[in-house]
Amino acid sequence: MKTKERLQALSDFLTAHRAKIQPNEAGLLGGSRRRTPGLRREEVAAIAGVSTTWYTWLEQGREIKMSVQVLDRIALALKLNEDERQYLFMLALEQPAPTTFIDDIPSISPALSRILTELHDCPTIISDRRCNIVGWNQAAAAIFLDFAMIPLEQRNMIWLLFTRKELKTLAVNWSDFVKGFLAMFRSYYGQYLGDNWYSEFIERISEKNEDFRTFWNQSDVSSAPEVFIEFRHAKVGKMLFDLTTLQVQGRTDLRCSVYTPSVGSDTDSKVRQLMSKLEDQDTEAK
Repeated sequence: MKTKERLQALSDFLTAHRAKIQPNEAGLLGGSRRRTPGLRREEVAAIAGVSTTWYTWLEQGREIKMSVQVLDRIALALKLNEDERQYLFMLALEQPAPTTFIDDIPSISPALSRILTELHDCPTIISDRRCNIVGWNQAAAAIFLDFAMIPLEQRNMIWLLFTRKELKTLAVNWSDFVKGFLAMFRSYYGQYLGDNWYSEFIERISEKNEDFRTFWNQSDVSSAPEVFIEFRHAKVGKMLFDLTTLQVQGRTDLRCSVYTPSVGSDTDSKVRQLMSKLEDQDTEAK
């Protein structure tokens, strides 16, 4: 996009969003003599803590100096959502906005729960930006672990890969398996530099398993690694999967990891066999 076109798009974007905000939404008195809808330029400037002249030039699409901090205040003043905030930064600075993060435990939507159920023969795990496991289907419980029995503070895919011997025994190409997850984990680590949880977690798991540092220092990065996985399951033997990770759109930054039985193998029937055994165990327990 050419500079003139980009700045015009910025002007149109700011003008449109300023018009959408009613004065009472911004804590202002509406008054009776407003000739245009929404906020005035001077009101947006005051809320954002910038001069009216500077904001006017910004909205007019002039080439002026802008900082990340000021643009963030403009985004707050205009009540932009995360996608709109990113769009503002791309138009203004031609670079993504610094990633913000929500520290709440993410929840699984009904739609995502149904996807987990529908992927009946494909072990599927939903994880958050810290690789904490927040959802899974029965196939995943049958192949990997019964995650419901894992303490919440340990229910993290990276932690389990380096601390549970059964997972290391399960994956024939365990090193490739681990590298794929660590590449994804490092991608998150780079996005959320302001979150001290990552450095604390890395220190904690390094003390727990010295192999972690060896893999971590390879510095692989991938937001969506695709890995061919061979498992040797204690009950059904050889199983072949193609791992595909998908980003779930939304502010919770969830990721869906789907283990699809490889075409031409008998893995899908073995998955059903293991799930049947799990269901029988559940029935007996009841």
